[in-house]
Amino acid sequence: MKIRGVQAWRCDMPLAEPYAIAYETVDKAANIFIEIDTGRFRGTGCAAPDLAVTGETPEATLALLEGDVAASLVGLDPLRPAAVMDKVRKLLLHRPSAAAAVDMALWDVVGHAAGLPLWRLFGGYRRRIRTSVTIGILPVAETVARAGALVGQGFQCLKLKGGLDPVLDAERVLKVRSAVGPAIELRFDANQGYSVDQSRDFVAAVSAAKLELIEQPTPKGEPDLLGRVTAEVALPVMADESLMSLRDAFRLARRDRADMVNVKLMKVGGLSEALKINAVAEAARLEVMVGCMDEAALGIAAGLQFALARRNVHYADLDGHLDLKDDPTDGAVVIKDGW
Repeated sequence: MKIRGVQAWRCDMPLAEPYAIAYETVDKAANIFIEIDTGRFRGTGCAAPDLAVTGETPEATLALLEGDVAASLVGLDPLRPAAVMDKVRKLLLHRPSAAAAVDMALWDVVGHAAGLPLWRLFGGYRRRIRTSVTIGILPVAETVARAGALVGQGFQCLKLKGGLDPVLDAERVLKVRSAVGPAIELRFDANQGYSVDQSRDFVAAVSAAKLELIEQPTPKGEPDLLGRVTAEVALPVMADESLMSLRDAFRLARRDRADMVNVKLMKVGGLSEALKINAVAEAARLEVMVGCMDEAALGIAAGLQFALARRNVHYADLDGHLDLKDDPTDGAVVIKDGW
């Protein structure tokens, strides 16, 4: 089997409701889709480039995928994804979401050829996983109202965004806990917004809320600060922006800089790299969460294949498609009662 043709195209999807995090406000998402045609099967992938996270723009990602990458893929055997990715490795260096799209499309072909979903091919550990759903930075009353609405829709795990004001963040967490009760799981993501002292004070202030974890409290460029927070607070600390590659996973594990890691296909370069990172994390006894960007349901479905396949992927934050309008792959993921 050979790759006969490759197509790439851009899809701009407005958000039904914009949201704010510590360093930006988001009101739309641009994804780049890629399709590999073998004559017998078509494999599809998508990239969610984000300049602040992946270092990529939609314009450059589309140009790369429909240009040099497409030309390099034609004639290769898609049933050898490791060999194909090595062939185009230099083109995709420092372009993780573009790499994720190509890797995803290759594995899609493999799944079609095998007649099996990837979660089975990769290990088949579980059939479903609970996902958190994210609440951006909002005033306290709006945060509480949004939390109540999401719980009413069946979600059992909420992730609150913060990082601008630790005192106000703590108030929001405590008010949400009071409103939703003790049975709902709560997570908090500071998106690099805190210092070590602020992280320590925040964790102490919200102790009564029984948070499940705190995600990336300190800047990604100062990994030792993340390690200090991990050592000094009782709450599990998760690395997100600090984990961009297999090498990062090794460094985090070797120096005990985190208790958990957030693996997003778009920032690590796809399913193949995610599986490698999970193996390093499991060896170091670091639990894994599969996360996402603002991705079409197709990208979320790929993350779900990874989450279902492996025992060490304990957590999922696969909600990046929920507010996207005009998603051409809407329906690729099913969420029922928060699972």
